[in-house]
Amino acid sequence: MSVAEQIRSIAAEARQASFAMAKLSSAVKNELLLDMAQGLVGNAEEIIAENQKDLEAGKERGLSSAMLDRLMLNEARIKGMADAIREVAALPDPVGEVTGMWKRPNDLMVGKMRIPLGVIGIIYESRPNVTSDAAALCLKSGNAVVLRGGSEAIHSNLAIATVLKNELAKRNIPAAALSLIPFTEREGVTEMLKQEEFIDVIIPRGGESLIRFVVENSKIPVIKHYKGVCHVFVDASADFEMAREIIINAKVQRPGVCNALETLLIHKDIAESFVPFIYQALDAQKVELRGDETFRRFAPQAVPATEDDWYAEYLELILAARVVDGLDAAIDHINRYCSLHTESIITGDYANAQRFIREVNSGVVMVNASTRFSDGNQLGLGAEIGISTTKLHSFGPMGLTDLTTTKFIVYGSGQVRP
Repeated sequence: MSVAEQIRSIAAEARQASFAMAKLSSAVKNELLLDMAQGLVGNAEEIIAENQKDLEAGKERGLSSAMLDRLMLNEARIKGMADAIREVAALPDPVGEVTGMWKRPNDLMVGKMRIPLGVIGIIYESRPNVTSDAAALCLKSGNAVVLRGGSEAIHSNLAIATVLKNELAKRNIPAAALSLIPFTEREGVTEMLKQEEFIDVIIPRGGESLIRFVVENSKIPVIKHYKGVCHVFVDASADFEMAREIIINAKVQRPGVCNALETLLIHKDIAESFVPFIYQALDAQKVELRGDETFRRFAPQAVPATEDDWYAEYLELILAARVVDGLDAAIDHINRYCSLHTESIITGDYANAQRFIREVNSGVVMVNASTRFSDGNQLGLGAEIGISTTKLHSFGPMGLTDLTTTKFIVYGSGQVRP
């Protein structure tokens, strides 16, 4: 059987399995997820052994330290994967929720009810935890899922998927409700993107080149985000100690993730005192600063910034910094250069905080908090399926509700249209 034939078969079986998933009760889905979580913990040693194969291959291929960090699994991270599944199990089931009901003049009752999307295709790189996160969210929301992970994590992904599928089998739930494409040829992605008959939506997670490839080649609707150019604006009224803690956390904690800080904006009224203060703090963390002319006037050690730096997602310990005239200039800069991911203002001015929230157009807008909180788990969604910078069909971190749509429901008492 060719790659194309195998992909079509996987997609067709997932479509059939989606009908069974849509009918499962919340109780059955929750029990399934709890057993999946326990299965991951109970098989941690085997999963780590398979992950080690991927890490060794990644080092031979010259993967960066940030990529290897995304790829690596240990007992703590596997426990975190299991905990994320348990959090999803604990969340309210959106399927069947009636989101509104109204009465028409002819006494018809009209409403909208949440239903699963159907079959969700996930194409992702590096992070093997996506395998369990995606499975939990898709299955809890009554969908089937077709996973296609990157070649760099093939052993890890197969090990995780095997553990999860074993729990499906125990309940006589169709195994195709959770499918992992078991080969790494690029043709597998191309063929998957042609299966509009069976797959309802594609969600790519990975680097910008992967996402652009998916968007350019898919016949299926795509929910995407190309990159995370996240900003922090330090307003004139900001508390310096708070600002330092937020900026260090946002840039340094995990620089290789999409919610890490990439551009720092500073109000001109505090630049003379704040720029040296924050430069010293970031330099101590080995962060390279690339500043505009005004920033470098107060921190001459910084590298001169170019126009490209304002668009850059570094994913490493590099930070672009700019001094701006005020809130209006900060908002203008963000709306021009941002990737619609996450932005934060550090301020003691309530009116400025409210304006920032209203006028910045990204998927997550924060006040006095680190951009690292832009994460489904941190925002109370349980695990997330991804972060969408596309305003249709969802915007920002996507959880259970974002994996459903709504249908109209109508209750009558014999009415006919005149």
